[in-house]
Amino acid sequence: MIENYILKQRQSNPLEVKIQMSLQKIREWYTHWQGMVYVAFSGGKDSTVLLHLVRSIYPNVPAVFVDTGLEYPENKEFVKTIENCITLKPKMNFPEVLSRYGYPVISKEQAQYIQQYRNAKSEKTKNTRLNGNKWGRGKISKKWLYLLNAPFKISEQCCNVMKKNPVKIYEKQTGRKGYIGVMAEDSAKRVQDYLKFGCNAFESARPISRPMGFWLESDVWEYLKRFNVTYSNIYEKGYKRTGCMFCMFGVHLETEPNRFQIMKNTHPKIYDYCMNKLGLKEILQYIGVKYE
Repeated sequence: MIENYILKQRQSNPLEVKIQMSLQKIREWYTHWQGMVYVAFSGGKDSTVLLHLVRSIYPNVPAVFVDTGLEYPENKEFVKTIENCITLKPKMNFPEVLSRYGYPVISKEQAQYIQQYRNAKSEKTKNTRLNGNKWGRGKISKKWLYLLNAPFKISEQCCNVMKKNPVKIYEKQTGRKGYIGVMAEDSAKRVQDYLKFGCNAFESARPISRPMGFWLESDVWEYLKRFNVTYSNIYEKGYKRTGCMFCMFGVHLETEPNRFQIMKNTHPKIYDYCMNKLGLKEILQYIGVKYE
């Protein structure tokens, strides 16, 4: 597949080449939308690099932070140091999302398939989620079929409700279009998105720019060090990923100590809340992930 070859080639480029390519994509996006753009900013290392890249040529572009209540305290404190940063909040809190939709486990894709199977109104949908479409895609992995009988709700909706919806409202109210700091190497879904749209998805249902789509995590660290960019000190505590604190997507793939084992030592009160009040302990036990 030629698109996949191009992605691999771009991922293998030296950082300097990647920087210039990203700056070109940033300019194209900015020009197309006549400067009505913003940077999605989480306080994590990837969005920190993205904001630095964008503001290196357009210093007045606003950053937009969604305060879901699930961010690490270190990231929230770091966000406070960023100038021209707009804070949004979701309409629902995390316990409400868990109650209405379900827990985020395994991956967004698999959680969605499980949720769709469980709530399917047609046998066609159920069959697709069990056996795949005519290309064999869209099915629940055999490894996770047992979760169809799990005694708790499973869903991918958490990110949509708590992060994407507030941003969509902001976009509608302001007319601004976003830059996001996601990279293809983060997940299979993000590889698909990159191969389908490239960096600047002008024609997608929700136009979005991913100017770092072909970067690797090692590039992010190299950039931070090369340009002496200040970033959240959460990474000094052993965390590799700093998304929502209570998210369980991908935790089964982590080597020990995983994010929750680290949390027990670094944020014991938050750990106790998510394990015992939100019920994550039972969920992790069910999927066979250690948390102590």
